Amino acid sequence: MTSSTPASALRPKLWVPGDWNAFFGFGTNILVNLLTLTGLLRFVLGFPDELVFGRILPAAGLMLFLSSGYYGWLAYDLMRRTGRRDVCALPSGPGVGHMFIVVLVVMMPIKLATGDPVKAWEAGLTWVFIQSVVLIFGGFLGSWVRKVTPRAALLAALTGISITFISMRPAMQMFETPLIGLVCLAILLVNWFGGVRYFRGLPAGLVALAAGTTIAWGSHLFGLNYGGLSLERLVESVTHFGFSIPIPAIGHTFSGFEFVGVLLITAVPFGIYDLVEAIDNVESASAAGDEYSTKRVLMADGIVSMIGCLMGNPFILAVYIGHAGWKSMGGRCGYAFATGIMALVLCWLGIVSVMLAAIPVVAILPILLYIGMLIGAQAFRESPLRHAPAIILGVVPHLAHWAAGFVKGALAAAGVRETTPEIASSLAAEGIMLHGLEVLGQGSVLSGIVLAATAVFVIERQLWRAAIFAGVGAVLTFFGFMHSEHIGLVRSPEVALAYACVAGFFGACARFAKVEALAPAPPAHAYESAHAHAGGGSGIVPEGSVSAPARA
Repeated sequence: MTSSTPASALRPKLWVPGDWNAFFGFGTNILVNLLTLTGLLRFVLGFPDELVFGRILPAAGLMLFLSSGYYGWLAYDLMRRTGRRDVCALPSGPGVGHMFIVVLVVMMPIKLATGDPVKAWEAGLTWVFIQSVVLIFGGFLGSWVRKVTPRAALLAALTGISITFISMRPAMQMFETPLIGLVCLAILLVNWFGGVRYFRGLPAGLVALAAGTTIAWGSHLFGLNYGGLSLERLVESVTHFGFSIPIPAIGHTFSGFEFVGVLLITAVPFGIYDLVEAIDNVESASAAGDEYSTKRVLMADGIVSMIGCLMGNPFILAVYIGHAGWKSMGGRCGYAFATGIMALVLCWLGIVSVMLAAIPVVAILPILLYIGMLIGAQAFRESPLRHAPAIILGVVPHLAHWAAGFVKGALAAAGVRETTPEIASSLAAEGIMLHGLEVLGQGSVLSGIVLAATAVFVIERQLWRAAIFAGVGAVLTFFGFMHSEHIGLVRSPEVALAYACVAGFFGACARFAKVEALAPAPPAHAYESAHAHAGGGSGIVPEGSVSAPARA
């Protein structure tokens, strides 16, 4: 670039035509995410509207505005420093997998136990605060965590949650209103899996919502009332119009530390998983030609998430996979700025309330089921085939956790509040080992990772490493992080001793046994798909959909 070049030629443009494509695609993604988290808060947790629209959504809008603005600025700065004009901003938003985890695994049990939505909200804020600390300081440990823990073990944790807490409830609710649920699911599948393109490239999520809304309001005209919509609710939702700005919730965030013993069991491992996912997504952007600092991205996610939770938002921020898709559409830095402004307007003016009253929740549920399908498939797709048994082992504690909650919920609905030995014996006679389900399922995130990692190293004939992970399991169990409802000393001594014996056995095998050489890995199955994977930080609209094409 010569000195005679005009200064305007050196200055990157804030908006280019390709930003329109990326904005409509990614903006739809964020809109669906906001509708989803609002539906979870109102219809799953039963939070009062003043809490949802007066405290949580304004804080979530602020978080999205800050994150989109920061990543837009990073892209602008990279263009300015390098002289390139093809740099694309990193996409970011509320972590979709974690959206369900904080609602179903963190806030819902506390809401059911206390009956207080504020305490459940406070627990969610504290959960995000702990994860934010992990992200902020995790930039220094990310490579080490990634090195010592098999990817199959980390992904097995999300697979278990995707099958149980993400997929099962939406699937059951869909079949209560199948005319909307199955039709919307079909609309999503033929686009996101089947490669069918809709008119003018409309995103499948938007088409599904439109179809479900049409069926719901059409049935309302005939008195069938599919989807539970009503004009009264729609009119009432307009009352949420107004200007609501986030109010500091610092006291509420630290009040949630009364549940820290329960929260640490999931917050720390999922904070580590967020760390690994962010590293993966930054590497994906680097492969597409845009080199961002991993440490700056991790710290930004952590700091902006912490600001969000201190202002009242219980949803963690994540960098989404899909950068290459938005870049191939022509997106640069402008689409990120526009998405942040859109989120702020939707959340601060109460528009989300009206949209949720006009759109049936059952039309959103197939999107959640799809996310569960994709996250569950990810562990098998991105791990060696021989690690599949380890992934299944890592899923088992999550199935136990879900089943134990399901059984206890059924007993509570029948008026049984305390499980006596007689009731436990009657359940056992029917094949329901409730105590075993509880012990196996408590701390399922950590126990799933430990069991899967141990199995991976056994499969790989690395018995010393298997012994180390079994030993870690013994320590975590001894202090109540696994197989116990609360953290403390000597929480599950028998289980801890069992893990210690397993560690000793693996160590003895590594030292004295003759171990056969590992057979060559079979060729990987061909798996061609138009979409990319969706992890803890993925958006709902997949990278390979019409609105976010496959990697360049």
